[in-house]
Amino acid sequence: MQSFAGPLAIKALGFAPMAAAALPALSYAATRYTSIGASIGFSNEFTTFSNASKNPFPQFQRSFAAEAQTATPAPTAAGAGAAAPAPVAPGVVAHPGIHDDIQKMNEREDTFFLMQPHYPDKAYLEGIKPFHRKPETFLDRTGYYGVKVLRSTFDFFTGYGKNMTEKKWLTRFLFLETVAGVPGFVGGGLRHLRSLRTMQRDKGWIHTLLEEAENERMHLLTFMEMAKPGTLFRSAVIGTQGIFLSLYTLFYAISPRHCHSFVSYLEEEAVKTYSHCLDDIDNGKLPAWDKIQVPEIAMKYWRLEEGASMRDLILAIRADELCHNHVNEVFAKLKNDDPNPFAPGTTIVA
Repeated sequence: MQSFAGPLAIKALGFAPMAAAALPALSYAATRYTSIGASIGFSNEFTTFSNASKNPFPQFQRSFAAEAQTATPAPTAAGAGAAAPAPVAPGVVAHPGIHDDIQKMNEREDTFFLMQPHYPDKAYLEGIKPFHRKPETFLDRTGYYGVKVLRSTFDFFTGYGKNMTEKKWLTRFLFLETVAGVPGFVGGGLRHLRSLRTMQRDKGWIHTLLEEAENERMHLLTFMEMAKPGTLFRSAVIGTQGIFLSLYTLFYAISPRHCHSFVSYLEEEAVKTYSHCLDDIDNGKLPAWDKIQVPEIAMKYWRLEEGASMRDLILAIRADELCHNHVNEVFAKLKNDDPNPFAPGTTIVA
């Protein structure tokens, strides 16, 4: 069998001078591309716009106001003149490109949050009320009636009704959040794979969807500090999650817009559920929660004020659900290749 090693080696040697000559040009082009991208508002995976005229979806951009986030200084590589990072433990050294001061990173427990919702405006929190967006298109109707079927089943298994106790509410919240964290993860994961498969930018959707998934998971972890579900409950969660994950993944692969419409109506129901809970608190039906201490994980995640009550926590969670409702309603109207109009960390619906 004829060997190709010789001809390939000769060709490689022939291309070497050409590659060396092209490197300065490629370096210059990369620098120009980066500077041009920064000047028109492109930043990594996200599409931000320097002014309204460049935003193809100004109506969506105006609908959301990004919360001020505490900026984390850019990491400095050890080889760029910075001192080598201090050992984290005997024989263990932090990666030089992560953080200059590993001790400060350990002290900040919010370092790894994709988003950290904060609602200092009490009037905004109190102004959120149950609502219903009437389904007008086929897309809306499939999402709406799909949620109706799911909600009926969900209400039956969680014992939801007019006379709710603290224990019943926690059971419902726990079950709700184990399911609510699935759509964002599935959507973000499938779009991530699509970006890899097509070798194209995702235009910012992945981050927002994963923010949603993490936020719903934080709801679950908060309520887990207040209730310890038994084996039967955990088994039901595993079964429900397995079924919902499989079906949602299949439908999202077929029609993402239908799935976002579905989640929009699902979050609409979540706003109603948490509003019902707030009414019970205000009417004195949940007296045990008047003295309960809000879990520390919730105090840090939502940056609640010292002495925050259970009512304050539910208000913040309801605001999160309204955010997810709006985001998915907008995503249901966009095409797969449209840029994400929401800035990272967006939480307020105007």
